[in-house]
Amino acid sequence: MPVYKYSAVNMNGTKTSGRIDAASEAQLGGILNREGLFLTSASLVEQRMSAPKLKLQEVADFCRQLAAMLASGITLIRAMMIIEQRDTKPHIRKIYQTVIAELQRGSTLSEALTKQGKAFPELLINMMRAGESSGRMDITAQKMADTFDKQHRLNQKLKSATVYPIILVIMIIGVILIIFTFVLPSFFSMFESMDELPMVTRVVIGISAFLTNYFWLLGIVVAAVAAALWYTFRQPVPKRHLDRLKLKLPKIGILLSTIYTGRFARTLSSLYVSGIPMIQALTISRNTIGNKYIEWQFDGVIDALGNGRTLSQSLSGVDGFETKLNSTILIGEESGRLEQMLESTADQYDYDSEMATTRLITMLEPLLICVMAGVVAFVMISVMLPIYQLYQNIGAGA
Repeated sequence: MPVYKYSAVNMNGTKTSGRIDAASEAQLGGILNREGLFLTSASLVEQRMSAPKLKLQEVADFCRQLAAMLASGITLIRAMMIIEQRDTKPHIRKIYQTVIAELQRGSTLSEALTKQGKAFPELLINMMRAGESSGRMDITAQKMADTFDKQHRLNQKLKSATVYPIILVIMIIGVILIIFTFVLPSFFSMFESMDELPMVTRVVIGISAFLTNYFWLLGIVVAAVAAALWYTFRQPVPKRHLDRLKLKLPKIGILLSTIYTGRFARTLSSLYVSGIPMIQALTISRNTIGNKYIEWQFDGVIDALGNGRTLSQSLSGVDGFETKLNSTILIGEESGRLEQMLESTADQYDYDSEMATTRLITMLEPLLICVMAGVVAFVMISVMLPIYQLYQNIGAGA
């Protein structure tokens, strides 16, 4: 139901205002009259729909199709209608239908995309606004398609690289649970007659007994801890400290820093080349980095830039970016080729991210295998030591 913002007066002439859900302005007046108020003015509150956020690949496809049709001379509304008819996903079609309705009411494309809530990235909306000003929306849309495609491919490579380690970790946990809850208890009955067991065996027996008898309690504790951590690190300050800690991790911190730097450079390059003012471009770029600790430092960066410092000087104090970024920006500022330098830097960091990810996974896989081997060796020692003692006792008794 529409929401109206109203101003009204009562019998004494006292003014009041507020918001009420009403089907029409006439119904709004009737609601106020029943409360002893008389409507003086009303306006429909513009509501943004809470549409689901589109995936990077879906945004890239949208931009690519739009660019191709606009470049062919097809009108914007007609192009949106074709895109809406082509898409087979109901939730995306609903978003496109709403965008078309807004365009038919006279809104620009950037305004129509803004009204979809978080469905479209802020970067795309601002780039489209710049494209509308320059009259080259087809070029802007194609550039955005390439940008979101690169982001999607990098994300997919990172996810693919982590699949095997995740499967290996799950297997290690599964093997440990099976060994401690099903395999080991059958051996422990052999040791009941022994007066004293080795310390390692007693530890394993204790772990096995706990997992066998209190597995449900362990599950509750793990779930509670996971929920508590999830809630805690969704808060701004703990999240910022966690993101700072990530950057300090050996090997992983370097990889993350490379990814964040490349992401920032690509976004800033796209915005800057489209003619968006640098302070506004930095404000938008900070929200695409993906690290709250780095984003938190951008208040100082924007203030420094506003006080007349150069971009390279303003970014020099940011903890979490690759040091090479400042040098590249400085060269771009001195040569007048800042947008080209930012774009080439982003490409280089994307490549570096892929290589760093590959190296990290290459080291991680044998490490996980060694962990599994260590657990199995620990269990075997805990079982073999008392068996060896039993054989010694039998030999001594004979």
